[in-house]
Amino acid sequence: MTKKGKSATVWRQPDGEPLSCLEKIKVLNENLEEIRELSQDALEDAVLMGGDENQLREVLRAIVDDLVNPYASKKH
Repeated sequence: MTKKGKSATVWRQPDGEPLSCLEKIKVLNENLEEIRELSQDALEDAVLMGGDENQLREVLRAIVDDLVNPYASKKH
């Protein structure tokens, strides 16, 4: 992320090595920016409609926590 003085994300592979493909890095950064923008819009809407900012933040965290990796190896 580069908003509000945060440094750029170094995207890593599962082994910890940084990704080197510039196109992959570009897509990941664009996805992250879209998520940030949508989240900001949702926060602003919630506050403008009288909602609780902290509750919205909790809901957004829960969404991230509930994400499923469909490519994870199945361990039985």
